[in-house]
Amino acid sequence: MTGRHVAIAAAVFALIAVPYAITEAYYVNVASQILLYAIFALGLNVLVGYAGLVSLGHAGLFGVASYVVAYLLAADHGHAVAILASLVIGLVATAGFAALSLRATGISFIMITLALGEIIWGLAYRWISLTNGDNGISVTTRPAPFGLSLATASGFYYTTLIIFLFAIAATAIFVGSPLGAALCGTRDQPRRMNALGYHVWMVRFLAFMFSGLLTSLAGILFVYYNQFISPQTLALTASAEVLLMVISGGAGTLLGPVVGAALVVIVKNVVSGVRLTGLSGAVLVVIVRNVVNGLFEHWNFLLGVIFVAIVVLMPEGLVPGAVRLTRSAWRAANRQKTAAPSVAGPKQ
Repeated sequence: MTGRHVAIAAAVFALIAVPYAITEAYYVNVASQILLYAIFALGLNVLVGYAGLVSLGHAGLFGVASYVVAYLLAADHGHAVAILASLVIGLVATAGFAALSLRATGISFIMITLALGEIIWGLAYRWISLTNGDNGISVTTRPAPFGLSLATASGFYYTTLIIFLFAIAATAIFVGSPLGAALCGTRDQPRRMNALGYHVWMVRFLAFMFSGLLTSLAGILFVYYNQFISPQTLALTASAEVLLMVISGGAGTLLGPVVGAALVVIVKNVVSGVRLTGLSGAVLVVIVRNVVNGLFEHWNFLLGVIFVAIVVLMPEGLVPGAVRLTRSAWRAANRQKTAAPSVAGPKQ
């Protein structure tokens, strides 16, 4: 067993032990959110990191799957029917999304995905007879697959963990396959790949479909977690937020979207609840306390500051940047060892 296998086994064991190490249900739910958004970010990363296609409308696909499962559950259909229909309709929507947006690349691709996402958001907002508009759709029940009830914090976490492990394993197999290599080729040299006989559009289309599958899974988990869906979930800010997860963690890596999702969720849910108290007496201390509390309260501002720092210090993302700094420190330490001067003894 290699060191990589040991590290993977240790990481899986640590994830399994989270509900035992954390007794408070709130923080277990935060861990579930991290895994949920990590699945979403992994799906977007297939396009951003490996295909070189930046999408600003993925929240629309996320919302389609969410609305389908919520609507069917509200209509008293079973969980199996609702989940299966959500996946099928989510993939159909992804196919239409891809067929329209893959007509272009670069800025044009970004603008098309942005427009499609806004169209889906507009439908969710205005099609009141189907989506209930701003009031949204509430879900009152959660399934219990294999006796594991999603109504409890630990049960939901373990279900999300299983789907997350499936998502990251499937992504690793996908990017390591010949199709994944061809996808990276279409990102770097699309004309050369076309000259070699590869169907560039079809390679990108299949990657889009895989991305849509992971996005739909995340959308289903989102509905079961919140037991509610509204048009706000499909807004541009949601697409930008998950894109931020991918970029900050490191696009084109497996762990980057996971680290990015953890960063955004923790800042949004945990750090924003931190308050500094008990500091008084000096004007400077009071000013610092008020400023820090204001930063914590406005988590998006704090997240923006963190993102700017990442872009300046680690433009490739947290995971690749950490690897680069670790290797640089290791090489510097080895150079110091080999370059240590020898001390000459006294002459006789």
